[in-house]
Amino acid sequence: MASLVWLVAVVCALFLAVGALLVALKANQDNSIVKFVLDGADALDGPFSRDNGIFTFDGKDAATKSALVNWGLAAVAYLVIGKILDRVIRP
Repeated sequence: MASLVWLVAVVCALFLAVGALLVALKANQDNSIVKFVLDGADALDGPFSRDNGIFTFDGKDAATKSALVNWGLAAVAYLVIGKILDRVIRP
């Protein structure tokens, strides 16, 4: 069970990290794979939204900075919480 919890946390963090990378690279959002990853990251971001997240940016490349910072923090949060739960569940 602990391994499954850790795997879910890693997959969530991966979605967020890849989503931030796709935003930074200005990937074609009409592509179905890019849209799938970005939609998944948007669903997982919680209070770390790229639109109304903990950190907001103005000016040039604000959307990119917001996605990198907020989704990066969300990915780290998933990994930390996942590892804590893994240690609590594992005997």
